[in-house]
Amino acid sequence: MVRWVQKAPAGLAALTVLMTGCGGSPQATWAVFPLQRRVPHDGLAVVSQPDGFGLHLFLETDTRDPAVCKPRWFADAARLFNGNGTAPFSAGLAPRSEFFAVVQRDSVLKALQRELQALCADRAPKARWQWVQPPTTASEVVPVALPALEEQDLLIDPAEELKREEALLKDEQSNP
Repeated sequence: MVRWVQKAPAGLAALTVLMTGCGGSPQATWAVFPLQRRVPHDGLAVVSQPDGFGLHLFLETDTRDPAVCKPRWFADAARLFNGNGTAPFSAGLAPRSEFFAVVQRDSVLKALQRELQALCADRAPKARWQWVQPPTTASEVVPVALPALEEQDLLIDPAEELKREEALLKDEQSNP
């Protein structure tokens, strides 16, 4: 084999070196796949960097209108690790700029539509599916408005709760 390489044309030797990967920098695979958080279809992994790093997008639905189910966007994605391996996982937060970049890729948008539509079908099967584009800049991010607390949801004053407990204990002791 050594003789053959020595006799091979110079162009073929250079091609062999390039094909074996010498001198090239690693590239992102841009793999996109479902990565469940708690229930099926509620997470999407995007391998956007070399060595399996990327984003774990948290997928949520907006069903405030019972007749319509649409995406609820969270631009704060988790950092994906081992995205090219057998056990991908996420931790911490990735910069929003990475979220804005990945949601502009066609492969990511198609996967988001597929997973969110399936999540809507599970959560609100009678509702009509409506696609809403994800935010692509910080100015497009809409903060999630949580429902207001009602009086019955509020905690009782600790001093008043202590009085109630003592009264209950007195009643129990006097009525054995």
